[in-house]
Amino acid sequence: MRKAVRTLLFVALAVSVVSTTRSNAQDRRSNGAHAVFVMTNAVGRNEVISFQRAADGSLQEGQTFATGGRGTGGVTDPLESQGSLTLSQDHSFLFAVNGGSGEISVFFVDGSKLLLVDKAVSGGAEPNAVAQHGSLVYVLNVGGSSNVVGFRLNARGQLRKIPNSTRFLTTNNSEAASLAFSPDGQFLVVTERATNNLDVFPVQDDGTLGPIVVNPSPDPGAFSVSFAPNGAVLVSETGPTGGNNASAISSYSVIANGTLSPISTGVATLGNANCWNAVTPNGQFVYVSNAGSSTISGFAISAAGRLTPIGSTVVGTNPSGSTNLDITVSADGKFVYTLNSGTGTIGIFAIQSDGTLNSLGDAGGLSESAGFNGIAAN
Repeated sequence: MRKAVRTLLFVALAVSVVSTTRSNAQDRRSNGAHAVFVMTNAVGRNEVISFQRAADGSLQEGQTFATGGRGTGGVTDPLESQGSLTLSQDHSFLFAVNGGSGEISVFFVDGSKLLLVDKAVSGGAEPNAVAQHGSLVYVLNVGGSSNVVGFRLNARGQLRKIPNSTRFLTTNNSEAASLAFSPDGQFLVVTERATNNLDVFPVQDDGTLGPIVVNPSPDPGAFSVSFAPNGAVLVSETGPTGGNNASAISSYSVIANGTLSPISTGVATLGNANCWNAVTPNGQFVYVSNAGSSTISGFAISAAGRLTPIGSTVVGTNPSGSTNLDITVSADGKFVYTLNSGTGTIGIFAIQSDGTLNSLGDAGGLSESAGFNGIAAN
């Protein structure tokens, strides 16, 4: 009976979400309700798996929640993107891409519990990443005529497409992999792997985007992009084809006209296939996932956005063959989690005061090499 009452209360809470969502989310975090979410990307029925997070960072698998759409399937990293599973800034909503059915699902987040509140057509083919800033949400569609499409997010988690918000990238099938809003919401940056371009769009008052500003990446293999809280643009680079431990990370500042000004470029990660990065909430550190060498590298971020390797650069190691695809930092800035294909695990690391990582083992239970993509933590 009590379980039924709790379920009804949860549903009622989700349906009646209003502008107080932000404070509610903050209250839940302060009360210790934390979780890590992983997306299956299954071709028949896409789902999000929730793991309850304890105070010591350990994970316990909880429930599985259907997105209402289809993934793309595949084996290892089929979406080839960062941001396929994205938490809103206040951690009240979780966005999941359905690459197989061309939709975006929105979940209301209550600790480790999820409730599907909306599903919207992405406005293109094969959505593989989502970015959000305030009420503005943009979706990256990688298939066909590669584009980004804008939506407005209301307090109930519903998405409404912004008229005339579709913007095309520099080429069809651009292999676009990531997008991110600047902290002030003035710019949206997109990476194109096929062209090695970093596209910058100014965000206009009506939520649409201004003309594309194309910035060729000076280093090979531009994959994922994120912003530090101080406005520094952080780009993970896989490095040249065939290179050994040749991956790198670069930082830039965004000039008012949309061009990127280099700060630190080509800083070596001493690993292979660095495709993802995650910044600590306080903006002090950024961690990158070297999928080809099963390692994590760490860098300190200066006030000016300059990157300095932490210690010997490689600060964490997953078991051999893990292929750590994606990476996230917990909302309290205490832990790093990696999604490990090949071993079907989530790597768990505690962040030390100097930015080094302490391995806490891993959580299992995921299918090995089954097309999983996306990880997020509140």
